[in-house]
Amino acid sequence: MLQFNSNVQKLKYRVLKEVIRLAAKDELNANLYEIPRKIIPGPKATMRCCIYRERAIIEERVKLAMGGNPNNKNIVEVLDVACEECPTKRFTVTDTCQGCIAHRCQNVCPAGAITFVNHKAVIDHEKCKGCGQCMRSCPYHAITEQERPCISACKANAISMDEQNKAKIDINKCVRCGACVRQCPFGAIADKSYVLNAMKMIRDSDHGKNYRVYAAIAPAIASQFSYASIGQIVTGLKKIGFDKVVEAALGADIVADKEAEELAEKGFLTTSCCPAFVQFIQSNFPDLKEHISSNPSPMVQIARLIKQRDQTAKVVFIGPCIAKKMEFQKEELQGVVDCVITFEELQAMFGGLDIHLEELEESELNDASYFGRIFARNGGVTEAVFHALEEKNIDFQVNPAVCDGLEECRAALLKASKGKLVENFIEGMACVGGCVGGAACISLNQPAKNRMRIESFAKQATRGVKESVKVR
Repeated sequence: MLQFNSNVQKLKYRVLKEVIRLAAKDELNANLYEIPRKIIPGPKATMRCCIYRERAIIEERVKLAMGGNPNNKNIVEVLDVACEECPTKRFTVTDTCQGCIAHRCQNVCPAGAITFVNHKAVIDHEKCKGCGQCMRSCPYHAITEQERPCISACKANAISMDEQNKAKIDINKCVRCGACVRQCPFGAIADKSYVLNAMKMIRDSDHGKNYRVYAAIAPAIASQFSYASIGQIVTGLKKIGFDKVVEAALGADIVADKEAEELAEKGFLTTSCCPAFVQFIQSNFPDLKEHISSNPSPMVQIARLIKQRDQTAKVVFIGPCIAKKMEFQKEELQGVVDCVITFEELQAMFGGLDIHLEELEESELNDASYFGRIFARNGGVTEAVFHALEEKNIDFQVNPAVCDGLEECRAALLKASKGKLVENFIEGMACVGGCVGGAACISLNQPAKNRMRIESFAKQATRGVKESVKVR
């Protein structure tokens, strides 16, 4: 049974599924303008003010499913037509205002935005600058803050409001973690999809005659698709047209092995497997860039390994991460990974191509070790590095700072920038919980269960780390 985190995710699935279904039959261009009518048949609106606006939003989602606005270089886009339902009044005086004599809220307001009417504070929102001093000064906590979900979700402080009170993303601050995409209750912020690129790549391979297309799947996949086994997912990927399916966790095994050596050599290191965390350091703590591990992410490592063995290969990474769509397009990584799609998009591919995972036979998947597979959860990288140091008999005492989400990452990096961090190894994950909490996961509402699924999958590994590392 298909699972969705919200109706927004379900709507995204329906759009992607229809785009994929039509593209597979070479009917997309001919039926492009029929997609909004199919998804929003009317005659009555069910989500917005009218069906015309609902269809306009679907049109924008179709564009994103086809790669998005080429003039917008960011992976994450704001759908202007969908972004206007959030309240514009950030600070509100509640009924608990006692009309006190002190008037502290009025006295601290630098904009003169507060007056008293009938012994109650009133905020002039035309004057209000949103500093929050009134809220902090009120002894009755009678002034509340209602921050927009996208702004509160963005721990990189990349989102603000434009002159029309619509969300605006600062591309220089955005780390593409996807927290805003996940948290916007109106689906007004979304990520571009490259699923059509992946489909074209598969089609042009001509069943492996011209080149082979590899699906490199992130270990977090074990926490997704609860209605099917990993073996059935592998079979499903081959039905889509992938020639081979490999575990990105094999790349993680290799990265952990190298990272252990680099940590012992340098004495202080931050991890490089999470592209959003790496971007966060580069944007906010440039003085710490030299401490970022020089090792590639597991995605890049496995792609390089595949192309060493098969020089004509095309590699499509499949994972829970929106930031991977940014990483694979970096200039220094051109030609390493050929395309990135997410678990959400993979589920839509199965739906659009009428592939029912639960009905399929199982295929074997056994490329990586336990430690490579636990990269999917918070703390997994640290455990893998610990294990690598032990196996290699390297005498180095690791004192890790395992950071769960960008807020914890910021705190650790701030201490490090001031020379006050006692730890010597920062494992940074932009998403809370690690990759199992990625913004493009299908299942996000059961973090404890997802972590258990990762652990169970990891324990099924029969390959040891040494065996995995030998394939370098």
